[in-house]
Amino acid sequence: MHGGSIHQLLRLEELELRDTERGSAFSWEGRYWVGSDIDRIWLRGTGEHVDGDDALELEVFYGRRVAAWWDVVAGLRQDFGSGPSRTFAAIGIQGLAPYKFELEATAYFGAGGQASARFEAGYDLLLTNRLIVKPQLELNVYGKADPEAGVGSGLGTLEAALRVRYELTRRFAPYVGIVLERAFSDTADLRRAAGEDREDTQVVAGFRTWF
Repeated sequence: MHGGSIHQLLRLEELELRDTERGSAFSWEGRYWVGSDIDRIWLRGTGEHVDGDDALELEVFYGRRVAAWWDVVAGLRQDFGSGPSRTFAAIGIQGLAPYKFELEATAYFGAGGQASARFEAGYDLLLTNRLIVKPQLELNVYGKADPEAGVGSGLGTLEAALRVRYELTRRFAPYVGIVLERAFSDTADLRRAAGEDREDTQVVAGFRTWF
């Protein structure tokens, strides 16, 4: 569409307060890319602060367009914060499926045989030109237990969310929603051993913006 010209976009998908089982939490999720229609550098990040603990995950990728609306990405992920620091090599695919479903699938490989996969899906359902309902799913699977990080092998966590936003402008939209998170298998056992529930229902409120 734009030939070889260089463009960029910063999108804060979520900037929100959450009511969790551990208390009020502040969390964020963002995306940034710079490049052409074919080759791009991607930055993806998420963070959360709750009960004095911080968790931050940053990813940097090279992305290559392989089909209309689809990119293959490869790069690194760094986890740090109050918990253990971890570095992973990463490879994945992201894009728009038919009917404009947003999909991401990423595999991670770390030291000591650590491996995991994350699958994310979302869809914007327009009730009006400005009122939008967005259901989302995130699934995490782990190949090897990492008790220090609070994850076990096998199916780890599933997060289902529903957010309703109103676009005051095309670049700014406050929202409210609900997030349901559940841990499975060995990850659920690790949470119970730490005195935490395997399920958590969270009410969220925040805003989305892009530049």
